[in-house]
Amino acid sequence: MRFVFVVLLLLMATQMASADITETYGWEGTETILSMYPVDGLIATIDTDPVHGGSQSLRLERLSSSTPQGYVAWIVGLSDGDEVTCSFWRYDDTPGVAPSCRIWAHWNDDPGDVNGHAGSASGNTDYGEGLGWDEVSWTWTVVEGHTGLVIEARVYSNPGDIIWVDDMTVIAPDGATIWTPGNLALQNSTWADIKAAF
Repeated sequence: MRFVFVVLLLLMATQMASADITETYGWEGTETILSMYPVDGLIATIDTDPVHGGSQSLRLERLSSSTPQGYVAWIVGLSDGDEVTCSFWRYDDTPGVAPSCRIWAHWNDDPGDVNGHAGSASGNTDYGEGLGWDEVSWTWTVVEGHTGLVIEARVYSNPGDIIWVDDMTVIAPDGATIWTPGNLALQNSTWADIKAAF
């Protein structure tokens, strides 16, 4: 009986050690995105129509001729082998043509600057059916010593195109930190700015 109790304790400890953390964000406040690329490539605003959940969503209007990226989440404190999953709902009502949206990401190994870039981490390849709201999700596995990941909402394909994003969920390993527009406004912040926020 004692052996069974010890095995159960070990299993519980293992599960606790590998627990994940989850952050959800629905753009119900006033914050839009953490940052963007290229600079001034998007107009990011809060909108009340269309909305997937709650009463507001994120509206992204493309200004740039290169594919603009709205940074919607930033995960720091990662190690090789860690997995990060992000999903959000995207809206467009133009089947087979622009505007469209994809979930994408890039590595960022500078925990003090959301605009750091250490290479593409890729993402999903479909643009959605263009029939209104649909959920898109992707899982990234950390490799090559990267310690941070920035999740992007990308807008395709012409200046003036508009997409909407709502109801985001980010899952990361315990010990990592998930930043969203609602828990810290990080655009152009330094590590000193981040520490001062606490």
